[in-house]
Amino acid sequence: MTKEEIIIKPTVEEVTKELAALVENEAKAAIDSRGKFVIGLSGGSLVNFLVAGLPSISTDWSRWHVIFCDERLVPEDNADSTFGVYRRHLRDQGGALPLTEAQFVRVDPALAPAAAAAQYAAQLEALLGAGTPRCDLLLLGMGPDGHTCSLFPGHALLQVTDRTVAAITDSPKPPPARVTLTFPVLNAARAAVFAMAGAGKADMVRRVLRAREPLPAAQVRPADGRLVWILDQAAAAHL
Repeated sequence: MTKEEIIIKPTVEEVTKELAALVENEAKAAIDSRGKFVIGLSGGSLVNFLVAGLPSISTDWSRWHVIFCDERLVPEDNADSTFGVYRRHLRDQGGALPLTEAQFVRVDPALAPAAAAAQYAAQLEALLGAGTPRCDLLLLGMGPDGHTCSLFPGHALLQVTDRTVAAITDSPKPPPARVTLTFPVLNAARAAVFAMAGAGKADMVRRVLRAREPLPAAQVRPADGRLVWILDQAAAAHL
């Protein structure tokens, strides 16, 4: 059964601190219990929270494995590459985090979408075992249309249950070619977290958390894990 928590903080800075503390605690629990910590990252505004918050946490970085909740099939030096953004901001710039490239499970953007999805799924199986991968923590974003990962409202991928990773070639948000985790993986996570701030998020937060509209972000409900929303007061204004 999903354990849902809504945490409202007064400022963006407090959202950043809360998210960093949650990551630190989940990492410790995973490493203590299973010897490694598997975290899934998303792009967008989440990058800013993590760049500001993660350098201050205390953790055994060598036990981390970083995956991506979705990835755009563009070169890694392209501004749209999620791996590229994190490599630049979390690893390369001043050596903020002692993560090696080997600790990142990456999508190969040189492959055709279906092949990239298959290869990524194989890497997740190698890391987490056969069957549906159970990640320790997935950090998710939510778009202005309620999408999360590259799972968009009304898209056929919302119904996919026979694959852990899927390719999309007609994303309504550019770039069109992407690879994304599917709902079976999102809802197998030990913890899934949405962190967001700003008045621009308030209406969609209301639609998902108060009106319970069946938007993609609202369909993230870990079956045996935590679902946490960390919001600033502006984003939570309509709750």
